[in-house]
Amino acid sequence: MKNLMKTTLNAAAALLILPALSFASDGKSIYGDDNRLDFFAASAEMQTISNSVVSLWKAASVEATSGGVKLKTMNFGDRLNLCPGEKFREQPIGAFCSGSLVGEDVVMTAGHCVKNETQCKETKFVFGYAVKQEGGEAVTTMAASEVYGCAKIIKRFLGGEPGSANPSGQNLGADYALVQLDRKVTGHRPLPISRGNTLKNGDGIFVIGHPVGLPLKVAAGATVRDYSKVDYFVADLDTFGGNSGSPVFNARTKKIEGILVRGDEDFLDSPAGCTTMATYEQTGGRGEDVTKIGTLSSFITKQGFLDRVMLFLGLGEKGAVQIQNVDSSEIQPVEAMPGRGMTFD
Repeated sequence: MKNLMKTTLNAAAALLILPALSFASDGKSIYGDDNRLDFFAASAEMQTISNSVVSLWKAASVEATSGGVKLKTMNFGDRLNLCPGEKFREQPIGAFCSGSLVGEDVVMTAGHCVKNETQCKETKFVFGYAVKQEGGEAVTTMAASEVYGCAKIIKRFLGGEPGSANPSGQNLGADYALVQLDRKVTGHRPLPISRGNTLKNGDGIFVIGHPVGLPLKVAAGATVRDYSKVDYFVADLDTFGGNSGSPVFNARTKKIEGILVRGDEDFLDSPAGCTTMATYEQTGGRGEDVTKIGTLSSFITKQGFLDRVMLFLGLGEKGAVQIQNVDSSEIQPVEAMPGRGMTFD
């Protein structure tokens, strides 16, 4: 992509909030086979993980109804003049970024998705925007409980912004934001993040998010190309603008290893006068940039650690022991006792 930010068009473009095709120079493409799957086509394990991935919407694109909320969308193929046969051509688009739940009321996304407090307050974080049944339509009407607002930005960084320092000779860098939501999330569990340098070149990874603002997609079959970069690594993930902020997972541990933030061109003009998705050989193109989770992991509390200790001790949510004013991020994982099978993120 030209400006290396993986943002995308959202439904508000129909309201002239964004310029036409603003995401077309911001995205990526397909490396090798197109591995993107709809929610219903993914494995049960992937579906469970996907339940904690969110789509980001302009507030103007989330309409309150008597029974909940309605997402304002447009047809993918019509909006981009896609050529016949392009994948997901008839699905809706509307979200402008992606994110993941990493705390009971904390979403992790890309720094360029929420640039300031004002923009954050104008953003809605929506769970469940997906095609959940084969042959079915994308879920665009849902309960209000699936939609959250922004309370504040906890921590944000975008390499290259005025005042942001990058290593000497490196023009690109980290790109992340942690957002506190307006209330605790119900019905979705925080995702585990990697707490060590576990990746190396050639390791398998996958990504979950909303390419081009489409309903949720799971894309596996990718590998790490270059882990040597400072604060980010390069991979051959099948992502587009709109995947910005998407969690990138270790295929072996299923823990988050980073945040999808930049990549190659998304779309190309066809000689036939329509638009096609850009494709490369599996090892071709520039690759996709992923902010390393270690760059921001110290700002993410080891969510659920104390709760699991309480359960392990048999004390439950309302146990007799009260633990207060403890930063669980400072508590180191311990070995599980024999026979109990307990693990800590």
